[in-house]
Amino acid sequence: MKSTVETLSPTRVRLAIEVPFVELEPSLKKAYREIGQQVQVPGFRRGKVPTAVIDQRVGRGTVLNEAVQEAIPQNILAAVREHDLKTLGRPEVEITEFADGDSLNFTAEVDVRPEIILPDPASIEVTVDELQVADSELDEQVNNLRDRFATLKTVERAAQEGDFVQIDLNATVDGEEVPGGQASNISHEVGSKQLLPGLDEALVGLAAGDSTTFSTQLVGGDYAGQDADVAVTVRTVKEKELPELNDDFAQLASEFDTIEELRDDVRERVTRGKKVEQIYAARDKALEQMVAAAEVPAPEGVVREEVASRKAAMVDQLERIGASLEEYLAAEEKTEEQIDTELAEAATDGVKIQLLLDTLADAEDVQVSDDEFGHEIVHRAQRAGMAPQQYYDQLVRSGAAAAVFGDVRRGKALASVMEKIKIKDSAGNEVTLDALRAESEAEHNHEH
Repeated sequence: MKSTVETLSPTRVRLAIEVPFVELEPSLKKAYREIGQQVQVPGFRRGKVPTAVIDQRVGRGTVLNEAVQEAIPQNILAAVREHDLKTLGRPEVEITEFADGDSLNFTAEVDVRPEIILPDPASIEVTVDELQVADSELDEQVNNLRDRFATLKTVERAAQEGDFVQIDLNATVDGEEVPGGQASNISHEVGSKQLLPGLDEALVGLAAGDSTTFSTQLVGGDYAGQDADVAVTVRTVKEKELPELNDDFAQLASEFDTIEELRDDVRERVTRGKKVEQIYAARDKALEQMVAAAEVPAPEGVVREEVASRKAAMVDQLERIGASLEEYLAAEEKTEEQIDTELAEAATDGVKIQLLLDTLADAEDVQVSDDEFGHEIVHRAQRAGMAPQQYYDQLVRSGAAAAVFGDVRRGKALASVMEKIKIKDSAGNEVTLDALRAESEAEHNHEH
């Protein structure tokens, strides 16, 4: 094999590769073997069909094509090694010349990792918002806790917002019952908008034993998009009773004896969360500064692939909740072009950050231990609700294990950058990474 490399841009090269026909022989033999296993010819055992018969049955062109498809990636890999290229993404291949018995000539355009001149992390200074905890935020947290200990008491009055009702529903379209449109004795919080549009408005003012009918548009099933009449009957109305905010409540809802101690603990937790948010804001600003200072270019092909995968994930998520991209665009009042532009901007930023961190990881010779890699696998498996081994096997099958390894390595490179940059808040106070260390330590202990 002979190959030359031409630089098209700081992030893209074109390889021109020539493979003599004699070097295609192993791939050709393999193609005959594989096709021979698949064809059935009377008089020959499977896998024992002579090449001449295969040529006659399947066509020599088909076999050559199989051989070429196998030889191309192998030769691209060899050329990439020969020219010591750091490739990214998938190559775009074009066969320029090939005939039976002659050499195979093709080009492969592929994105490569650009040469990046790294700024010194110690020269990076970022300013984040000053940490402030308002009493209203503490009240909200305490009220959420209070909500969890609320009791429901049956009342002899009409339902109002915030009440819980037991109801029966029956949906019909033009007098015909809708399949799956009946439900009895379901609990619903009035005003929560959890069930059908129009239901909450219809319930206000109804007492136990009362019925009414309202109209709503169905979103799923055979009648999706049609207006249905829904009959609703209220069985019971219950009022939410909240416990009083006193020391008894503190003892009931927490490990503290007094409401003051409970509030102090809430303040501490909210403060810790905000400190972690400060560090994340500093991280984002530092990366933005470094990418700008290093003038990191974004490889087009990689960005294109990233946009496609992000869009596919988005459509997949929408489908899972029973919505389409069209419905989402209508709800967001955006065109598909706007969404594509937004995805391209986000993907471009993401790819630039990855390249910067990969270069940093190389510069600092960042190593990932089996323990660190395993820790990340356990973490991701938990998030996906899978057993770690099952999750890892799936990663290996889909060829994504290397990407996770890369993420862990970039994470370590980022951690070393965060140790070196200077972070201040808008009041001029120094911000340390203590809150983040405490959080990751707590998480680590939780896993073990």
